[in-house]
Amino acid sequence: MIRLTELRLPIDHAPEALEQAILKRLHLEPKDLMGFTVFKRSYDARKNVALSLIYTVDVSIKDEEALLQKYSGDQHVRISPDTSYHFVTNASQAHPIDRPVVIGFGPCGIFAALVLAQMGFKPIVLERGKAVRERTQDTWGLWRKKILNPESNVQFGEGGAGTFSDGKLWTQVKDPKFYGRKVLAEFVKAGAPEEILYVAKPHIGTFRLVGVVEKMRQEIIELGGEIRFQQKVNGFVITHDQIQAVQIEGQPDLPASHVILALGHSARDTFQALHDAGVYMEAKPFSIGFRIEHPQSLIDKARLGPHAGNPLIGAADYKLVHHAKNGRSVYSFCMCPGGTVVAATSEPNRVVTNGMSQYSRNERNANAGIVVGITPDDYPGGPLAGIEFQRALESKAFELGGSTYEAPGQLVGDFLAGKASTEFASVLPSYKPGVHLTDLASSLPDYCIEAIREAIPAFEKQIPGFSLKDAVLTGVETRTSSPLRITRGANYQSMNIKGLYPAGEGAGYAGGIMSAGIDGIKVAEALALDYQAK
Repeated sequence: MIRLTELRLPIDHAPEALEQAILKRLHLEPKDLMGFTVFKRSYDARKNVALSLIYTVDVSIKDEEALLQKYSGDQHVRISPDTSYHFVTNASQAHPIDRPVVIGFGPCGIFAALVLAQMGFKPIVLERGKAVRERTQDTWGLWRKKILNPESNVQFGEGGAGTFSDGKLWTQVKDPKFYGRKVLAEFVKAGAPEEILYVAKPHIGTFRLVGVVEKMRQEIIELGGEIRFQQKVNGFVITHDQIQAVQIEGQPDLPASHVILALGHSARDTFQALHDAGVYMEAKPFSIGFRIEHPQSLIDKARLGPHAGNPLIGAADYKLVHHAKNGRSVYSFCMCPGGTVVAATSEPNRVVTNGMSQYSRNERNANAGIVVGITPDDYPGGPLAGIEFQRALESKAFELGGSTYEAPGQLVGDFLAGKASTEFASVLPSYKPGVHLTDLASSLPDYCIEAIREAIPAFEKQIPGFSLKDAVLTGVETRTSSPLRITRGANYQSMNIKGLYPAGEGAGYAGGIMSAGIDGIKVAEALALDYQAK
């Protein structure tokens, strides 16, 4: 097939206009066009008064060779690349000596286990939390009743932290082998909307993700894999720099020579167990800040102008960066159009915020993290020092919120003026179990407060209304990514422990559903090939 890129059409074009545009662009007669499929559809909002859709299409014609020769100098007319997934091996070729073990059943663990199962390796998955529907009930327990289950919450359980998020399915990681296409295709096979295969910024939404995750789990089981819930890993048996077994709380040791560490960024006790076992790891940069909420209508108008509310585009998002005078970078993180701010702690007496959207993205507020980059120089003390840094901020937020799991909050106007807020105005926060108004200045280090106070007015220049005095800041956002990296080599194994495969967000190699899924596939392939080499 022929791939045609940068095909622009008006936002309100008729359905038949796309085929007409293909014929016109390639100077074809209708009889010469055998068919086409949309590979990608995005929109250009830089000039919102002339908003246009941008298509990439794969076209089938009668004489592709002649067409390619005719347009040999046109970079927008090329042979369509092969985006199908090809397994690197299978169990009958590799002859595994035992069953691979996957620790964690978030996006990375799901795709690692799925690909291993599809290759015939029958993985055993250990997930400390519960199945997704039981986990959802426990999560609502914190949001509605202020009751936290430390082993079943936004962070822990089937689907990982990504289940309670916007379900964003895009990433900026380089993907020359089209692993991302495999991720999207598996989601669609499990019930996600087919549009995620071609829209520029696909998302599923929390409620739809629940059913999708269940179907993927079922496929793994049907292929011979096992998913063992409420199996908390608390140690590792390592001899002669080789993983031998996994220690599980209340269970016999599970022998294993090949273990994928698909941990989430909040698996703090497991990080400690790995450190105690001598697994090499190092502190890494991450970011901290607040959630900010505006009316979604304000963001739509600023970003889309007269096209605000167009159902084809949906709720508008944004991506912002500011380099502050004190040397800190401030940026928007995990922007959730038409969503809610959620309680995301996994430890008692701590407050953590995150953002979430449903597929419809039709809640009244837009929210995003406004976060500041920090480095290990800000929290010296070794590979686990970032965890203690996070914990101190989360405990402080718990206190500022009234020690009831309510989050501390402040109106943007008051935050910029340096005074405590006492009542909400036109923007009502969405965070459950509630927001306690206060002064957020003491909730983060001074350099963060200074940088955010400088950044918000700067963002106003890009999005009119961003510094709306009634907008609400909610603290604290501390778990933007893992505070450490479990370092691995070119073979995807730990730098110093054979058979141990650090993967995904918790290990410091991903940031979001898509990149975690891609990393899970890569690590599964490396593990399978290691079996084959033995």
